[in-house]
Amino acid sequence: MNKAKLYMIPSLLGEGDPKTVLGDQLIQTVSRIRYFIVENEKNARRFLVGCGMRDVLNEVEFGILNEHTPPKDYGFILEPLFEGLDTGILSDAGCPGIADPGADLVAIAHQNSIDIIPLIGPSSIILSLMASGLNGQKFSFRGYLPAKPGERIKELRELERKSGRENATQIFIEAPYRNMQLLQDMIKVLSPETRVCVACNLTQTDQYVKTKQVKNWKNNLPEINKKPTIFLLLS
Repeated sequence: MNKAKLYMIPSLLGEGDPKTVLGDQLIQTVSRIRYFIVENEKNARRFLVGCGMRDVLNEVEFGILNEHTPPKDYGFILEPLFEGLDTGILSDAGCPGIADPGADLVAIAHQNSIDIIPLIGPSSIILSLMASGLNGQKFSFRGYLPAKPGERIKELRELERKSGRENATQIFIEAPYRNMQLLQDMIKVLSPETRVCVACNLTQTDQYVKTKQVKNWKNNLPEINKKPTIFLLLS
């Protein structure tokens, strides 16, 4: 009977030493695993070295899962797990399975009665909500907004209406190089009274988290271009 487990391994949200951010239990668990499913092997190797695995990296194998991986390859990627090898899914940043393709593999593992073990680590979504002062009882993570300006503005207005109807915080992200355009659109189209939180570079030394009404953001925007950022609003 297959006793192998699938471990969901949170990574750092930016540069740094894993041992200063992640708990001892996570580090100890990671150090026992020899097969990892990762987005980028170079980034994964750097993370594992930070976890103290430099001397055993030659024993470690990697399966690659990213936005370019076709679904027909999922079974091949999971083959070591099905053959009895404990496996870790490791995101480039934050928690795997949330806003990344890892969730598809977890669904297949469930279908095959594999035990899924989520490990504790940083989630930019949860950390930003904690620090925002917005409603943490009702909230919705919307992922990426549309890239086209017209569609993005339409979506922002709908999220604001939804937030007001349900008293629910709306959380979303953007490709870092489009951060400033998104923030400018928010300030332009949202109600002056709507509260907006910008949470940037969480857990880093230059971390920035501010919540203000839209009218108080105008002419006072932070420089968040090309920096990992979470946006939250509550109408």
